[in-house]
Amino acid sequence: MGRCPNCGKWNTFVEEVIETASTAKPSRRAVGGVVAKPEKLAEVTTEKEPRVKTQLGELNRVLGGGVVPGSLVLIGGDPGIGKSTLLLQVSGQLSQTGGQVLYVSGEESATQIKMRANRLSVASDNLYLYPETDMGRIRENIDELKPDYVVIDSVQTMSQPDIQSAVGSVAQIREVTAELMRIAKTRGITIFVVGHVTKGGAIAGPKILEHMVDTVLYFEGDLHHTYRILRAVKNRFGSTNELGIFEMQETGLAEVQNPSEIFLEERLDDATGSAIVVSMEGTRPILVEIQALLTPSVFGNAQRTASGIDRNRVSLIMAVLEKRANLMLQNQDAYLKAAGGVKLDEPAVDLALAISIASSYRDKGTDPAECYVGEIGLTGEIRRVNRIESRVNEAAKLGFKRIYIPKNNLKDWTPPTNIEVIGVATIRQALKLILG
Repeated sequence: MGRCPNCGKWNTFVEEVIETASTAKPSRRAVGGVVAKPEKLAEVTTEKEPRVKTQLGELNRVLGGGVVPGSLVLIGGDPGIGKSTLLLQVSGQLSQTGGQVLYVSGEESATQIKMRANRLSVASDNLYLYPETDMGRIRENIDELKPDYVVIDSVQTMSQPDIQSAVGSVAQIREVTAELMRIAKTRGITIFVVGHVTKGGAIAGPKILEHMVDTVLYFEGDLHHTYRILRAVKNRFGSTNELGIFEMQETGLAEVQNPSEIFLEERLDDATGSAIVVSMEGTRPILVEIQALLTPSVFGNAQRTASGIDRNRVSLIMAVLEKRANLMLQNQDAYLKAAGGVKLDEPAVDLALAISIASSYRDKGTDPAECYVGEIGLTGEIRRVNRIESRVNEAAKLGFKRIYIPKNNLKDWTPPTNIEVIGVATIRQALKLILG
């Protein structure tokens, strides 16, 4: 029946397949093949599984210290950003350490993958390529080969033969992911899954896809630039605040050991509207340049445009500057960005944000040997931030001579002697010291 007799609309019927007892899923089993059963909390062992280190230290950092055996890792990113390149490199490295890797591709032939492997100098007898989309056949080959690692590129191209819906539909993605989770947990196989993203930047498919896996990584970057950022948004085995930075080269992805130098290398010494902030990404301090450009508004309502910084935070800081520092900003168009394509979302960037705005408004440059850290409250006070020692040491290591921090952060620790640390209590005091 193509037409609904109640509402009169066409093609609105959706078929739901009801599973019979014969097609019910098997019981959950442990890695040793033992059927799972209720256990007392006191009797559960807490043996820590050893992590496997890859040759990419940035990837190890984002994963929480290395690859966890038996985990299911989902990697999402824009088309052409380098997801397949990253996983093929990692597959080559893991296969060289003695583990067997099965690379399953539903989008490319074995010849295409081999061409990329030659470009990346990936060669190993323990790396197997398998162009297939049928989960039944993939499961059979996993049973026969018994690999230590499996790469699925991508989950949207895989299909369960028992499900009648189209490839890439919600039902297919849900069942394929559930099957991969059973394989990972019952056989101790680490599985990397590539996920396509939508126009909004979220991983395509149902949200349950991200809930089912152990780790969700986003591979970000601009196709017009060579730098890529790997960010964890979910991690059952480590912090979700870690960030890894890579550079796309002819021979593949190379990790960036000191990203602060990359973000600061093109800064002009006499530029106005520029301020350096020491931002924390997980356990790593990164120095980033915040740039601001203020121009008189031609139209009635002033524009607020931000790239890499929350637009609401920009509006808030500009309101504080207008109320507490007597800067007339309501008739100024403001354009702000975090240089290098990095996204800054922690409160400690407030002070540098305010300094860059005031510098552009007064058309007065900041000292290139200074950097700024601090959160700004609505009453104009500079509030303390966390991990201040790491931030100051990173600024000193990169040759900065002076750093402005919240006054309350000066308590209970001894600043290093190779950098001048100045505590400020209010935004008015900070502007007077920095811009005169």
